[in-house]
Amino acid sequence: MSTSNSDKIGVSTATIIGMNAMIGAGIFAIPSTLATEVGPAGIISFAFMAVSVWFMAQSVARVAQLYPQEGSFYTYARQWGGHTAGIVASGCYFVGLLIAMGLLTHSAGEHLVRYIPDFAPHTLGLITLATLTILNMIGVSLSSLGQQILIILTVLPLLLTTGMCLTKASLVNLVPFMPAGPLSVFKATRIVAFSFFGFEAAASLFDIIKDPEKNVPRALTYSLMAVAGLYLTFVASLILAVPLSLFQANPGPASGALSIIFPDYPWAIECIHIASISAILGTLHSMIWSAGALFLSFMKKFHSKNAQFVLAHGIINHATATLLIGIAIFASYTIFTNEMFFNLTALFLLIAYSSAMITLLTLEREWKSGQNYITCAGLATAALVFYFAVTDIIAAIRF
Repeated sequence: MSTSNSDKIGVSTATIIGMNAMIGAGIFAIPSTLATEVGPAGIISFAFMAVSVWFMAQSVARVAQLYPQEGSFYTYARQWGGHTAGIVASGCYFVGLLIAMGLLTHSAGEHLVRYIPDFAPHTLGLITLATLTILNMIGVSLSSLGQQILIILTVLPLLLTTGMCLTKASLVNLVPFMPAGPLSVFKATRIVAFSFFGFEAAASLFDIIKDPEKNVPRALTYSLMAVAGLYLTFVASLILAVPLSLFQANPGPASGALSIIFPDYPWAIECIHIASISAILGTLHSMIWSAGALFLSFMKKFHSKNAQFVLAHGIINHATATLLIGIAIFASYTIFTNEMFFNLTALFLLIAYSSAMITLLTLEREWKSGQNYITCAGLATAALVFYFAVTDIIAAIRF
């Protein structure tokens, strides 16, 4: 059924949807890791990644425009690699999401231990995951209003933290600017990339947005500009206000270091912390539900009789798919360390993004229009981030 033009959304709504998909509570945990690995030069890592993601986003949007069909990454990669490439691309996207949710579960435990100190962070993460999985299995979903409230609760603490940190900003905290060397700026892109994943959400809006050929690329650009601006000012203000030694002594959520910088404003730190918890729980809840739906869609792409049998007989339905998602997140949460979460998420999602972008390279008209110059830039930056993610994984395995 087609959507009438009067029911379609405009570019402003599409921009908000793109921002909702990108902005997450993980941004409150990343600065500590970034400051420790890169130092103040982590600001450059964010700026570089913002430009890189824009190249990728424009390419994914173009593929979505050319093939606005159900299946997203399966459909895109199938154009050049057939069924196998489609399965690999969609499978990598799916696995990347599951690993990202493992990191969110870990972050939930780290935040909740502040208020429930009798339990270890790992245990609190497991309780959170189990609770949200059960809620999704019985059909308890967040309303659109609830989603709007959650995104507000994420953006407001970003702005509040930025404003507070600017009152304590000191150029002294920028020295040494690049203590780990220039290469660390690019190595950190595998961590920063996590903050921008989800940009592809706006590319799926062709059926419900007015004048999609113009407005989807605009929504992608506007949402990326808004999110990049928020991220850059937030990270810059934190680095200017918080000495590197405090980040190193207080790993995890930024509220730990901020509570030392602002001892007279405990209420503000609590607001930031509670808002972060709300954003984490809301994001996890929504992602568990959407991952369950994605898993059902993924199963439909398999040609095996076993896959068709379990679908036809209702063995795999929304409830059982959600349970399997919860188990998969549990495995991710239990197996991987914080650093591995960043690397593996980047690795799998970049394979999916690149598989989609390669489609454009096979089309002569995309070369003539100049679109593929953007595509090549997107693939080059994706390859750079992919390289550092792989080398870091290899180094971790060796040691």
